[in-house]
Amino acid sequence: MYANAKSAGARAPVTVPRLHEMKSQGEKIVVLTAYDASFAAQADAAGVDVLLVGDSLGMVVQGHSSTLPVSIDDMVYHTAAVARGNVHALLIADLPFMTFPDAETALRSSARLMSKGGAAMVKLEGADYVCDVIDALARRSVPVCAHLGLTPQSVHKLGGYRVQGKGKVAGDQLLADAKAVAAAGADLLVLEAVPAALAKRITSEISIPTIGIGAGVDCDGQVLVWTDMAGLRPGPMARFVKQYADLHGVLLKAARDFADDVAAGTFPGPEHTF
Repeated sequence: MYANAKSAGARAPVTVPRLHEMKSQGEKIVVLTAYDASFAAQADAAGVDVLLVGDSLGMVVQGHSSTLPVSIDDMVYHTAAVARGNVHALLIADLPFMTFPDAETALRSSARLMSKGGAAMVKLEGADYVCDVIDALARRSVPVCAHLGLTPQSVHKLGGYRVQGKGKVAGDQLLADAKAVAAAGADLLVLEAVPAALAKRITSEISIPTIGIGAGVDCDGQVLVWTDMAGLRPGPMARFVKQYADLHGVLLKAARDFADDVAAGTFPGPEHTF
């Protein structure tokens, strides 16, 4: 199990200052997505440092083809569910599409995720005008995780789910954006689908921790969508996904065995009957 020192009894809750301390000490930050109390409790017990309630729930929970249909109500609901299963991990919640077009709207959205959902930090995608939003949130004591590189809410603008920051011009712009969000007050930065050499440079040149997903091993931490990590979803996975289990196969067999027992009249048996 991950880090025996992080056993349930001895482990202290993870805080924003603790994440900064981990970067300075060279300790890797472990992040997984979560969308419900049951998995949150499992991941927390495993010693995961950060739980991210991503708007990826639109695809892996709700069945949409992108994250765009996810609403702030959806995010509050799932964040609150995860909060009820979590004890120690820092809880981050995504601000979904068009819930942070300006500082005022972002503040209202963030207030809901924190006061009603129980999030300790909010995550938002992009730079440019987003830096003004980050500044407004940070000045009001709202911890912010920025997200650069492949930003799923911009999938149509980007023309698909593609690696970002390739080439000198694009790479220099991504580095500049990373420095800008850090200067604006972000406490954490997710780098998605970014060349490893660029992610390494960004990580070394900004003071806040970087969390990679398809961005190489030199980021300060790593995140995966838990259903990808655990092999719950069938079909081809992104290059950066490593599957640590085959839950799809396990659950498919369990469902088939249950169906067979019911059809054969062997379930429920005497031991399952009052």
